[in-house]
Amino acid sequence: MSKHGFVKKIVGDLSFLDSSPFAKLLDSCLKSKSLRDTRRIHARIIKTQFAYEVFIQNRLIDAYGKCGCFDDARKIFDQMPEKNVFSWNAIVSTLVKFGFLDEGARLFVSMPEPDQCSWNSLIAGFAQHDRFEEALNYFVKMHRKGFVLNEYTFGSGLSACAGLKDLKIGTQIHGLMLKSQFLLDVYMGSALIDIYSKCGFVDCAQRVFDGMMERNVVSWNSLITCYEQNGPSREALEIFMRMMESGFEPDEVTLASVVSACASLAAAKQGLEIHACVVKRDKLRDDLILSNALVDMYAKCGRTNEARCVFDRMPIRNVVSETSMVSGYAKTASVKAARLLFTKMIERNVVSWNALIAGYTQNGENEEALRLFRMLKREAICPTHYTFGNLLNACANLADLQLGRQAHAHVLKHGFRFQYGEESDVFVGNALIDMYMKCGSVEEGCRIFENMVERDYVSWNAMIVGYAQNGYGMEALGLFRKMLASGEKPDHVTMIGALCACSHAGLVQEGRKHFSSMTEEYGLVPSKDHYTCMVDLLGRAGCLNEAKDLIETMSVQPDAVVWGSLLGACKVHHNITLGEYVAEKLLEIDPMNSGPYVLLSNMYAELGRWKDVLRVRKLMKHRGVIKQPGCSWIEILGHVHIFMVKDKRHHQRKEIYLLLKMLTEQMRRAGYVLDANDHEEYKENNG
Repeated sequence: MSKHGFVKKIVGDLSFLDSSPFAKLLDSCLKSKSLRDTRRIHARIIKTQFAYEVFIQNRLIDAYGKCGCFDDARKIFDQMPEKNVFSWNAIVSTLVKFGFLDEGARLFVSMPEPDQCSWNSLIAGFAQHDRFEEALNYFVKMHRKGFVLNEYTFGSGLSACAGLKDLKIGTQIHGLMLKSQFLLDVYMGSALIDIYSKCGFVDCAQRVFDGMMERNVVSWNSLITCYEQNGPSREALEIFMRMMESGFEPDEVTLASVVSACASLAAAKQGLEIHACVVKRDKLRDDLILSNALVDMYAKCGRTNEARCVFDRMPIRNVVSETSMVSGYAKTASVKAARLLFTKMIERNVVSWNALIAGYTQNGENEEALRLFRMLKREAICPTHYTFGNLLNACANLADLQLGRQAHAHVLKHGFRFQYGEESDVFVGNALIDMYMKCGSVEEGCRIFENMVERDYVSWNAMIVGYAQNGYGMEALGLFRKMLASGEKPDHVTMIGALCACSHAGLVQEGRKHFSSMTEEYGLVPSKDHYTCMVDLLGRAGCLNEAKDLIETMSVQPDAVVWGSLLGACKVHHNITLGEYVAEKLLEIDPMNSGPYVLLSNMYAELGRWKDVLRVRKLMKHRGVIKQPGCSWIEILGHVHIFMVKDKRHHQRKEIYLLLKMLTEQMRRAGYVLDANDHEEYKENNG
């Protein structure tokens, strides 16, 4: 006999001595959430003397509420001739559980005497539906009225604090829990870890975890997620290993968090090991969140083939899965594959647009990135601060000030004003500074910086490096001192800007001081870029032997850029002996690079050593080394004109070469004499 047939038989055969059989049947409806059975039993109750019994009507409200029939539940409540506290609790709990919060709150206010259960139902309802401020308001009112707070009250209050990232009230609730019997409850401990995690207080979360007498999978998951979201991500893997050693079986939440930690670390090896754990637990293999985490992990590790294998085997995909694949392809310079997958996406959100635009920008296809932004606008997708970051980066790469100003107008149109100090405003403000500095508009970059209410180390770095790159050495160093005075700690990029500024300003002693302060004061290990800046600084000042000694004592292997900087300085200071030595080093590193050959040839030409010039040119020809032609461009009335060496393609080439000839003649009349190097270049470029 079926379940429905059994209920029908029981209802039909009842001898109504009391209401308990109906109560038991309604209890079974509460468990099964069967609307059909609930209505059958209700229909039978109406014909009995128990139709208006408060106890039975309360059970009916509960049963209809569990089945999602709010209208029937409310109708029974409204028609009840007599109500008790359980009647009010049942209807309030039903309404708030399924999102009818305002109506539930109105009924709650009209209750004769709300009890602990009704308060808890209301607070939980608001917390579960992300109306966290109202949940906390009712929590505070409940406490002020002297009700005893239990684990349900504390759990809902902590959940609301976590949603708001309100550490102040969260710590106050923690203080109340210290005075109660619920502090040692495993679920309360997990809730405390969660709020400290959401607020970024990793140490507090760890202390709560360490003090727990009992732990479950939720406790371990909360701590792993804390480290995965706040860092250090490596610690999330360590906690996972401890969890496994303690005999706890990981679930899909555990594995998804650990996989995300591997993605942050680009730890492909550990990611493969976690993936093996997933495969062994066959029931977790098709979990959507876990599969998305695996695709994202492999994509961020540059393992697009593995990411695609997981992606193709997913029975269900969503926009997150597809966006991770687009981002992975874009990161590995497979922009065509990224674009193809993007065009096939049924649903696209702003994150997927951002991933594709970033891919084109990172791979130097800036014009295409700008075209994608225009498409995004036409499809009425609202851009985010990441969208504008990539857009401004593309304008900076093109050094197109006009496009950059247009992008700035879009930024302002979408409400990023930089006066509110929000994280997104700081991000966009930094991108604007970088764009204006790279386009040579130092004044506009400085204006953005001055108008920012909040700045981070990226803001300071963008200004310092921008000043240095545009030749404002003293201004860069002045801003560096202001940065230190503000309490912001310099990083590797800051020191590159400071050293570059010293180089442009010719401040050798100050450059030496900043270079030594990297390790002594700030604990920074110099990279190749810092050594290159120092070699450039010493080379400009003529301290060639000191620069050579610095290169040969580098903590890292010197590359062609470092030696190339010294070779350029040797040419400027006419030190042919050291120049030959440096050129040999460069040719050992990269024998096909034309730069050392050309510089050495020009140095010989300046000294009139034409046999050596011929020898270097023959060596280039013998090795098949080709000198890359020079290129320059200029923007006039919104159109970019590009010029190459011996370029004959421009439609005004005759006028251009005629003007060049006239200028050269005027220079000669003014007393300028071409040196050997200039003469060689002039002959090569003009035939």
